[in-house]
Amino acid sequence: MKKDRKGNKDSAALTHYLKRFYRPVLLAVLPMLVVCGGQAAASLVMAQAFQSVFLGDLDGLLGWMLLLMAVWFSLMGVNILTDLFKARAIRKLNNAVRDDMAATLLRMDHQAYHSAATGEYLSRFTNDVNQIENLAWNPFFQLVQMIAMSVFSVLAMLTIHWSLVLAALVTTVVMLFLPQLFNKRMERLGEVCAQEQAAATGSLKDLLSGWDVLRFFAREKRFTQGVQRASDQIEKPRFRLGYVKGVAWAGIGCLNVICQGLITGLVGLLAIWGHTQAGSLAAGGNLCSMLSNALGSIAGLFLSFSSARPYFEKIVLCGEEAKAARTGPATVQRTISLENLSFQYENRPVLQGLSMEFKQGGKYALTGPSGCGKSTLLKLLLGWLPDYSGAIRFDGKDARGFTLEQLQGQMSYIEQNVFLFNSTIRDNITLGESFTEDQLQKAVRDSALMDDLASMPEGLETQVGEEGGNLSGGQKQRVAIARALIHNRSILLVDEGTSALDQKNADIVEKSLLENPKLTLILVSHHLTPERKKQFTEVYELAPVQ
Repeated sequence: MKKDRKGNKDSAALTHYLKRFYRPVLLAVLPMLVVCGGQAAASLVMAQAFQSVFLGDLDGLLGWMLLLMAVWFSLMGVNILTDLFKARAIRKLNNAVRDDMAATLLRMDHQAYHSAATGEYLSRFTNDVNQIENLAWNPFFQLVQMIAMSVFSVLAMLTIHWSLVLAALVTTVVMLFLPQLFNKRMERLGEVCAQEQAAATGSLKDLLSGWDVLRFFAREKRFTQGVQRASDQIEKPRFRLGYVKGVAWAGIGCLNVICQGLITGLVGLLAIWGHTQAGSLAAGGNLCSMLSNALGSIAGLFLSFSSARPYFEKIVLCGEEAKAARTGPATVQRTISLENLSFQYENRPVLQGLSMEFKQGGKYALTGPSGCGKSTLLKLLLGWLPDYSGAIRFDGKDARGFTLEQLQGQMSYIEQNVFLFNSTIRDNITLGESFTEDQLQKAVRDSALMDDLASMPEGLETQVGEEGGNLSGGQKQRVAIARALIHNRSILLVDEGTSALDQKNADIVEKSLLENPKLTLILVSHHLTPERKKQFTEVYELAPVQ
């Protein structure tokens, strides 16, 4: 993407969120304006106090000093409101960014999502949002504050002499030009920083997941060295980014000092020549300092926006539309048919010229040795692997004409390695949906989970732990089967989904599935006895591709 398009996307992202939450943003900005105007007014009040000193007017000095103190105390109170409203606005903005990140992930297909490690996505929800806050939201509010400070300083200078405003305009042009020398490098460093931190988060997650293995084989050194490498991978790009930003700010600061000295000298000359009162020297210096600092900050803040660009580019800004785009399932009333289906992983063929049919309500088994494509076939039916040749048809309609949501809307998939959320058994079965107690009990009974619950003091409210760590492999599979049954999916794909069950419970579960006339069952198994084969409508035996 070309630079101008990137810049447009960055600007569009910032504008999108600020427009979407204009009320809390405006609520945070208004007290900022009051503070900036009050600070400029305080400088003019100070000028009058100094003038009273020059004139020897003690009563005037006391009056102006009391007014000055009242202004500053009032501004402190307004500052508290500013911090409160700003924090509330940033909270809403961050939540909106995470919403759009979630919507962006939901729009990805199965292959695209699993092409990156979970740690990278975790980094987006944590590190990326923190970086956006530090490089976009906070700089935006600072930018508004500095612009307001510049405007009020200029207006206050007009009350002293018009030449100060002319000097301020020249200073503005110079200060806004300087950051252009650093923008490209800041953008590049920001992009590297985002990539390196995402990679480091993935490495840390991998190390944490392999903790048991490393401890078992006494490889603690690999763990500590891996953490050190990942830590340094996070810190190095941040150091480079901070260093370049520091150099840029130092250059801007030097220019600030020069401009401030020139304008202060100009105020002194105006006082000597009689064009303004002597007390204005204090106000002019103060206003000069405010203006110079504000212009210097404005210039530096644009560097932050450039650094934030890589983080915004990962987000699709139409999260609401994406959420609303879900459509109904690809309902199968008659058959699912495969016609001359072939698939390969890179250059390794797995399925070749496969043709078979699954009728609605039928019970089918896929058997064959490891590597013959049984699990791959289920993933093709789910729409997870779109790069196949041949055809998959639902009631004669090509599967490529349906969205992933439509394909999966009628199916449920149970694999050997079941994932459970870190919540209760009830929540893992219902996934937060409302079901009657009768529906829940039937799903528990048909999945052979009843005996397990009877041995658990909290029953359905038992916490399963992270990734189901509190349950055995068989219990996790029974929970997954109950989840599929209660959601009334008419097509159930089971990839060794009863492998962790003992024979008695496996027979109970399979009997329940086989006797359900409304359920289309496609079950993967490495081996079926002749007796069990008789229970299926059809048994398809797959062979490895030669």
